[in-house]
Amino acid sequence: MQATAEQIAFVSPAGERLTPSRERPVDMVHLARQSFGDKALETEILSLFRQQLALTSGQLKATSGLERKRVAHTIKGSAKAVGAFALARIAARIEDAPLDDGLLGAVDAEIARIRDFIAGLAR
Repeated sequence: MQATAEQIAFVSPAGERLTPSRERPVDMVHLARQSFGDKALETEILSLFRQQLALTSGQLKATSGLERKRVAHTIKGSAKAVGAFALARIAARIEDAPLDDGLLGAVDAEIARIRDFIAGLAR
């Protein structure tokens, strides 16, 4: 039985009840839960995640086979940790089919969405 969004809501340290959003490139409620509601820590995590994506997306394109599978696994784990669940799903598909170059476009598109989302948070 899968939990509803209401059941997995997070009450921030300020007392605000937040519900997860699977439509956003990064589920900020998940990230708030991971960071215990520390906004400075969330900002730092997102900055590091963005930097990691810049490096690993290039590695995905430059590799194939087992090395691409390893890079995809790294992306999947990081993406799940910060709440970038769509990217984690795409990375899992690459893990399953590391020779499928067609999946690289999907990764690029999702990384662009994440990058734009993170930049929008800074405004």
